[in-house]
Amino acid sequence: MAVRSFLITVCGALLLLLSAPAALAHDALKSSSPAKDAKVSSLETIELEFTSKVQVPVVVLRTKGGESVKLGKAEVDERTVTAEVTEPLPSGAYVIGWRVVSSDGHPITGEIPFTVKAADPTPTPSEETSAPAASESAAPATSVSPAPAPAAEQPAADATPASAEESDGGLPTWVWVVGALLVVLGVGAWLATRRR
Repeated sequence: MAVRSFLITVCGALLLLLSAPAALAHDALKSSSPAKDAKVSSLETIELEFTSKVQVPVVVLRTKGGESVKLGKAEVDERTVTAEVTEPLPSGAYVIGWRVVSSDGHPITGEIPFTVKAADPTPTPSEETSAPAASESAAPATSVSPAPAPAAEQPAADATPASAEESDGGLPTWVWVVGALLVVLGVGAWLATRRR
C-alpha cells in the first residue's frame, strides 16, 4: 500500500510540473506586418497576429527619435489586430509598440522595429525641366519687340560719320592725290632742267 500511494503521489507531482508551464504561459505575438527588422518602401496598415484571441488592443508608431506618428484606431478580430497608417512615412527607422490583453486576462506588450526606404518622387525632376522650357519658349516673344528699334536707328548713325567726313575734309580725297602728284612732277622737272 505504501509503495502504491508513493507512486500515485509521484505521478501526480509530475503531472502538476508538466501542466504548470502551459497554465502559466500567456498568449504571444505569432507574426506581424511589417516583420521585425523588415525594410519596406511604404506602409499603409499594421497587422499583428497572436497565438490566441486577444482584446483591448493598443498600437502606437514612433520614429527612432521618439516622435509619434498618427495612426487609426486599433481594431481586433479574434487573433488579429490591425491599425491604419494615416499618412505616408518618410524614409527612416520606426518602432511599433503594441499592448493587448491575452485570453487569460493578463496584458502583454512588445515592440517591432523596422525601416522605411521610400522611393524618390519622380514628378519633381519633370517639373524642374518643364519650368525652364516654358521660360525659354516665352523669352523670344518678349525679345522680338525691341529688335526693330536699333535697326531703324542704324542708318542715322551711319549718316552722321559721312557728313562729318565731308565737312572736315572740305575737298574730296582724289583732289589731294592729284595735287600731290602734280607737285612731285613739278619738282622732278625743275631738278632735270637745273642739271642741264
